[in-house]
Amino acid sequence: MQFSAKARYVRCSPFKLRPIVDAIRGKNVGHALNLIATTAVKKIVPIKKLLESAAANAKHLKNVETEDLVIKDIRVDQGPIFRYYKPGAMGRSTIQRRRFSHMSLILESSEGKKD
Repeated sequence: MQFSAKARYVRCSPFKLRPIVDAIRGKNVGHALNLIATTAVKKIVPIKKLLESAAANAKHLKNVETEDLVIKDIRVDQGPIFRYYKPGAMGRSTIQRRRFSHMSLILESSEGKKD
């Protein structure tokens, strides 16, 4: 059985989120939450919320415990880019880019994996 969750328009660059996501891909949800909890970086907050949301979906829909879930697929894609201008050198204007991310997560119950 698969359970999913999505987070869109996350105000963090996908280039900064992908190394964290790569570290937890394929792991047990409990182990991934412990790994995220030990990382003292602000950018883990949306990943943690997404993981907890998908685990809550599994608990609510099919009463599957967190220990029985494995991260099958987690993806961070590029969202829209908010562009604005700031003063630059010699009176020029330089473009600033605020990058957004879209994240999607699919959990799979380890019981369904054995079948």
